[in-house]
This record gives sequence, C-alpha cells and structure tokens, in this order.
Amino acid sequence: MSNRRLAAAEIQPPSFAFTADNENWAAREIEKYPPGRQASAVIPLLWRAQEQAGGWLPQKAIEAVAEKLGMPYIRVLEVATFYTMFALEPVGRYFVQLCGTVPCHSCGAVELKEVLSRRIGEQGHVTADGTFSWLEVECLGACCNAPMAQINKDYYEDLTPEILEKILDDLAAGREVKPGPQQGRRSSEPARAANTLQDPALFDGSVVGAWRNRFEEQAIKEAPTGEASTATAAAPSQPKPAKPDAGRTIESEAADTPAKKAKEGEVPVKPDDPEGSADPRKATVAPNDERPEGRSAPQSGKSYTPTPAKPEEGRPVADAKGTTPVSGTSPAEGGARRDGRDTKPVGPKTSDEAER
Repeated sequence: MSNRRLAAAEIQPPSFAFTADNENWAAREIEKYPPGRQASAVIPLLWRAQEQAGGWLPQKAIEAVAEKLGMPYIRVLEVATFYTMFALEPVGRYFVQLCGTVPCHSCGAVELKEVLSRRIGEQGHVTADGTFSWLEVECLGACCNAPMAQINKDYYEDLTPEILEKILDDLAAGREVKPGPQQGRRSSEPARAANTLQDPALFDGSVVGAWRNRFEEQAIKEAPTGEASTATAAAPSQPKPAKPDAGRTIESEAADTPAKKAKEGEVPVKPDDPEGSADPRKATVAPNDERPEGRSAPQSGKSYTPTPAKPEEGRPVADAKGTTPVSGTSPAEGGARRDGRDTKPVGPKTSDEAER
C-alpha cells in the first residue's frame, strides 16, 4: 500500500497558490455551505489543489487550503493522509492504480503487477520522462470486471497482460485509449453476452398464465371421480367459506346441577335424586330452635359449621389480678412493676387530681 506521509523536503515546492480560475471555483464551492461550516469544503478544495499541482498534494498546497478555510493545518493534514485518493508524493502524467484485492488478484492481477514493474519500475517510482508511475490499491469497486486498473480518472477493466501492455504503449505514444471493459462486453453484463431472461414471454405475462393453467389441469387429473372430483376441480375458483369457530373449544353447562335443572323448569331436588340429598337433618345451618343456647346465627346465609371449642389445657395462664394498674390511679399508687423495677416518679398533681 501507499506511504501516507508527506514527500521529502527536497522535492517539496517552495510555495503554492490557486490560479485565478481555481480561486473563483473555490469561492463558489465554499458558498454552498452555511456560515461557520466552511470546513465542509475541505475535500473538494484538496482535490482541486491536487489537480493543479500535477496529481499530488505538496505540503504548501495543504497549508493553502487550511488558510482559505480557516482550519488548523493539522486538521487538513489529517484529511489528506487519511484518504488514499490524495497522493502525497509526485506521480507520473499517467498514474496507474492497480486493484490488488481478492477478486482482481484471483483473476490475474498478479500478472498485471509484473507488467507494471517491468515497464515502469517499483511502486511510487516515476519514469525518467515523467510519463508513468503506478501503485497497488485496495478495491476500486469493479469486481464484476476484474482484473482492472484506474489510470488517472478512468477505469480500464477485463485486463490481461497483453491488453495492459497495449494501453501503456498507446498512452506513451499519445494515442487515444478507450476506457471501460477491454474485451467487448458492455458495462457489467455477463462476459460472453447476456444469455438469460431473453424470452419476450417473460415480460408479457403469458408465462405466468401458462404456469397457473398447468397446475389447475394437473389438479383436475389427479382428483378422484364423482362428486369429490367436481368439488376439487372447482376449488381454485370457488373456495370454501371460512370457519371462524374451527378449532375453538365449545363450552357447555355442567350436567345435572341445580342451576341447570332450575333453568329447564325442574324442581332442583326431586324424589329420584340421590338418597338423602333433601334430608333437613343434613342441612349445614341448624334452625333457630335447634341451635345451642347462647349460640347466635351466622352472619351470612352461607354454609356455616361452628369451630369446636379448644380445651383450656396448654393455654398460658395470665398473671394474678392486681398487677395491672386500675383505671384512674396514678403510677405512684400502682406499686412495683412486675419486673421488679421501681415505679416511675410522679410529677406535681393537677388541680383535678388534688380535688380527688
């Protein structure tokens, strides 16, 4: 890959200034952005500066762009060193950028590198007459037409060692060279011309209609005879009505319940019901005259069974009476506490207490 450092000081030009035409162009470019956003024009201005300098960016050109946009020099240098489209060293009049990423590498970029090394020299080297220099770069986005190379602003695709040799010869001689695919195909279509999706029936709808008719005919042939056959043949045009309740559980009332019997007009308890179901002696609520003395009726009409009394055995016995102060007595008259501590001191009596 390319060296992302500035060129050596001995080959740097002493100054740089935009031409009058480029100054006017730069002013129009900066006006595209709102006030305070002039830095957004840094890439277009660097690109125009590179074109004016002969295809590369000298240090003075980077400084000139920074001054015009009011940016710190280091910020513009960061942009110039980040994007590989900016060359930081001198290049030839024809700068060849050869793609070496996997698709191009697999399709013959290795042989193309040998041609460039033999015709031009090492990467970054400019020929003595200043005509050529070359560099291996990452993907240039023409993988369908690999292997390929970019020469200045144009793409040259479907290259072979022989084709690349001829292109270099024509460029050196000043002859016109046609960019794009070099083996006769148009754009990125298949290499041996398009041979699929050429039937006009694919685009007039007839193929879709024939496909549907074929499946309908096949359904009729495979259908059983008789009434089922008629229903099957009519299925495509007469779909069955939807069944919204299909698969849903059906709720039904419980059988032989008093609520169901009452709903049907029957007596909830009949003679043929289970024996003893209507026996009043088995009622959960006893009549008033049969309740034990002192036992009140339940607060609700629900089934009620009294809880049996608990025996007195095992219950904790309360302390003897007299340990709890009687209502109305002062703490001083209450005697000692159960825990043996003295009684809490009593303050001066109120007027009511003195009268008592």
